[in-house]
Amino acid sequence: MYAGSIPTLASTHPCRVSVAANVIRRPRFAPVFYAAIAVAHVAALQGCATEPARPAPPPALTEPVLVPGLPDDVRYWGDDASAAFRAWLASPADQLAACCSGLMDRPHHYLVISSGGVEGAFGAGLLAGWTAAGTRPEFQLVTGVSAGAMIAPFAFLGPAYDFALREIYSHYSTSDLVERRGVFEALAGDAVLDTTPLRRLIDRYLGDEEVARIAAEGRRGRKLLIGTTHLNAARPVVWDLTRIAASGAPNARQLLGDLILASCSIPGVFPPVRITVEAGGVQFDELHVDGGVTAQLFLGPPGVDWAQVAERFRVQGRPQVYLIRNARAYPWWTALRTRVSPLLERSAASDGGEAGGQTPWKEIEPRVSPILRRSLTSMLRSRGLNDAVQIYVNTHGDELGFNLARIPDDFSQDSTEFMDRLYMQALFERGYAMATGGYPWLHAGDLRDE
Repeated sequence: MYAGSIPTLASTHPCRVSVAANVIRRPRFAPVFYAAIAVAHVAALQGCATEPARPAPPPALTEPVLVPGLPDDVRYWGDDASAAFRAWLASPADQLAACCSGLMDRPHHYLVISSGGVEGAFGAGLLAGWTAAGTRPEFQLVTGVSAGAMIAPFAFLGPAYDFALREIYSHYSTSDLVERRGVFEALAGDAVLDTTPLRRLIDRYLGDEEVARIAAEGRRGRKLLIGTTHLNAARPVVWDLTRIAASGAPNARQLLGDLILASCSIPGVFPPVRITVEAGGVQFDELHVDGGVTAQLFLGPPGVDWAQVAERFRVQGRPQVYLIRNARAYPWWTALRTRVSPLLERSAASDGGEAGGQTPWKEIEPRVSPILRRSLTSMLRSRGLNDAVQIYVNTHGDELGFNLARIPDDFSQDSTEFMDRLYMQALFERGYAMATGGYPWLHAGDLRDE
């Protein structure tokens, strides 16, 4: 079984230094001295950036790679159909009522929240407006990637946490969530921005009480899953936050926050998150980044037998999937993949992989250029958001009802900064208003006609 865990943020690394402080205190000597100081400073940063705390686990390990102190089923490969929802289907029939009271003999509603960056404000607003309309169901399964991973815990916890969604997407802007790194530090390091403030924000809204509630709902059988990209393997990873929360591990809350941050960590812009894992008594570090690099949305791999799920839990009626797509009809990520296809092909070839094929495991130097190159390789193996929706409809359309929400094309306001508070407020309110008025969900037939 595959598994992993405790990130150490780059911002806490002892090698992290202040470029600004050195510049302010520079001595009044010849320019050649300044140049020498600059070279030495960059060299120091280079040494700190390229020295990983631990190596990545080698692919030839015979021991299972596990998260220290956690069950072996807290995560699985997102492209491995055999691992999906094994716990949901493995329990004996006479034990289902005890382990899965939140799933038995009731309608099933599954919520899938896509990536989208600041566009996540749309999904947050839609959920809050859905509550106001009085028609929002309890979700037996919630999944999220990137921006969706930030929203997913509060969607899972229910309407009582709509306030958190509104505050996250209405009260904060770029300066509240990230810190710009100095030029030298950015060039020699692993990212342009420091996400320490964003990590603190996650802790502010996801405290001990919330973790306990997630655990309690997990014990009813409900699932909260988020996705990251395992940069060393260039593969998607699905993390079961309900299993982590219910584990009783002392690091459970820390890990939940770190994983949400990892799922949101745009390669080269945000630092990758280190996940400490263990095999054969030896600890290793993995690098995890934005889940949207490899899977911009997910419900489960194609191998999930949803008819069996419905039969085992005696589901009332046809299970319904609600997919919130935090993008317009043709999102930038899909366009980017199309326009830079030759670059992606060359990147995959230089990284030892090929389009649509299995990419070899690789030790990644924690610097911007290798991180971006590896991310492009991972992205090439995945599909754009439009393709993902179409594949989903084609794969699950017979067993599951499909309902899609997306940002309307007539929403014309643009973001003027990386995390534009006014833009997010406007998008939140648009989603809210559409939901309170009875959201016009798109269905499988609507997409096939596009």
